[in-house]
Amino acid sequence: MNRAALLLLADGRFPAGGHAHSAGAEAAVTAGRITGPGTLEDFCRGRLHTAGLVAAAVAAAAAAGADPLALDEAADARTASPALRQTARRLGRQMMRAARAAWPSPGLDALATARPRGAHQPVVLGVTARAAGLTPLDAAHAAAYEAVTGPATAAVRLLSLDPFEVTAVLARLAPDLDAVAARAADAAHRCLTEGTGALPAASAPLLDVYAEAHAGWPVRLFAS
Repeated sequence: MNRAALLLLADGRFPAGGHAHSAGAEAAVTAGRITGPGTLEDFCRGRLHTAGLVAAAVAAAAAAGADPLALDEAADARTASPALRQTARRLGRQMMRAARAAWPSPGLDALATARPRGAHQPVVLGVTARAAGLTPLDAAHAAAYEAVTGPATAAVRLLSLDPFEVTAVLARLAPDLDAVAARAADAAHRCLTEGTGALPAASAPLLDVYAEAHAGWPVRLFAS
């Protein structure tokens, strides 16, 4: 197990393009859903247990060795918003560039060839984790962590929140993050024998609505 690789993969400075995306936080701030640390915590917890769980399970399944193309189709089916599907593939393409530089592998090369316009980011994350010698649970943790740190970091910029208070929000979410990662890893192992139907399909309709609205804004700070 390569703990250093996990730290690198989860580091916000890893050049995977996530810094340009708010994961729905910008639209939620505009709608008045996120106004401070308390509402940010509610938003992140909801995102973690829905979109975050799905992403973590897909990433874990890819790290476990499930067919990445089948997982890419499963991720598409679980992403109702066209804007979010486009964002997921854009982020996947950017992560692929960084991953192939850091951990060259036949698996990453094959996925890049099969999906030249980008696979869903959680799929790329899982294949990257496998190339880096990480476990499915590691991949699930990385995806779940990203599901909450993205909007939390964006909220600091959007609302000028105290970074110390936002860090406390993330610390309070740690038990939820561990639980989601464990559930995702369990689903990933079942996926190997039961197929992609074993993966969770939790939905967050308001995130889909926000994504479609945000995509049409003429002026915005974040790409999504």
